[in-house]
Amino acid sequence: MSNAELNQRRLAATPRGVGVLCDFYAARAENATLWDVEGNEYIDFAAGIAVLNTGHRHPEVIAAIERQLQDFTHTAYQIVPYENYIALAERINQRVPVKGPVKTTFFTTGAEAVENAVKIARAFTGRPGVIAFSGGFHGRTCMTLALTGKVAPYKLGFGPFPASIYHARFPDALNGIPTQEALKSLEHLFRADIDAQQVAAIIIEPVQGEGGFNIAPADFMRALRELCDRHGILLIADEVQTGFARTGRLFAMEHYPDAQPDLVTMAKSLAGGMPLSAVAGRAEVMDAPAAGGLGGTYAGNPLAVAAAHAVLDIIDKEELCERAQQLGTQLTAVLQQARQQCAAITDIRALGSMIAVEFYDPATGQPAAAFVRELQTRAREAGLLLLNCGVNGNVIRFLYPLTIPQAQFSQALKILSHILVS
Repeated sequence: MSNAELNQRRLAATPRGVGVLCDFYAARAENATLWDVEGNEYIDFAAGIAVLNTGHRHPEVIAAIERQLQDFTHTAYQIVPYENYIALAERINQRVPVKGPVKTTFFTTGAEAVENAVKIARAFTGRPGVIAFSGGFHGRTCMTLALTGKVAPYKLGFGPFPASIYHARFPDALNGIPTQEALKSLEHLFRADIDAQQVAAIIIEPVQGEGGFNIAPADFMRALRELCDRHGILLIADEVQTGFARTGRLFAMEHYPDAQPDLVTMAKSLAGGMPLSAVAGRAEVMDAPAAGGLGGTYAGNPLAVAAAHAVLDIIDKEELCERAQQLGTQLTAVLQQARQQCAAITDIRALGSMIAVEFYDPATGQPAAAFVRELQTRAREAGLLLLNCGVNGNVIRFLYPLTIPQAQFSQALKILSHILVS
């Protein structure tokens, strides 16, 4: 079967609303390499959108799933519970950057984790309002779309969205929004749109994912924590994309020790490619919903939980937090060198291996989304998969597995350097 034949079948059988980046179809994968159905090989710098920090088919993840497969695949935890769910909660409770005691519960998708974090916050505070930030991405359900601060393509034609959701400005020095302006936008919401005493939670990505890998300044996070404390508002850190060693720490919020959140959502690389998400938080907050108020048929699937145990082992054993820093330093150096010859490079943002480069047209001063698409195409033709992001689609983000072999990573950097300067 050829890629072209499969593409015709896809167009006939599946709706256009499921956008597809690549014109080829996966046949197999190993660590940081993908092969398509025609035998072409690609270096994967997308990693399933930050899902594969431990790479495709890590042997320890496979072994953990196989062991669990021999025991049972599903009971529904809230019907017949199982020990590995409890053990995984205990491990996360020990490591998530939340003031203890901490409790954790599991779900299936990142959006599901975010929805449940909102439910928990509302149950604890008795308040309806939630504040998110421009450029943020929190999922594709109606609630999480309401929280998401990017219209196209996510919100087009899908409204109206749930009420009592508000957006403040995310600090972005490149676009003239310093910390103080972002904080003023929150105070403006309290004056013009919702009383602070009616706000249950403020949700923020410490590094915006889909929004362009914008890194929250430390002074902003500190001020946000103080503002939440002053008004009795819970702070939710959405770590769906930033979690599990990507930023050089197990959780990105570890970079902000004086701004610890009340709740943390996580998913993506938690289970090495298996569908698993979680909400962790202060025990008194997590216990606010009544018994039966949280759960889901597939929530905390035992195969995915087994994979997550292996992922945590791999991160520690292979020192992936340190590896993220090392790889990030190498990539940043290549981007800084390319910036000297590529006038379209406007900004390089990096925290560990959560790295992005933003492009503007030097002639017009406008976001260079078309240039980014061209770079993606040229990279793909050279065997390197790259993802874009940003509200204007003018940012390339790098999400390679942290387990990528050094020789392959160096090869990818050569491809990247060539397409940027030629």
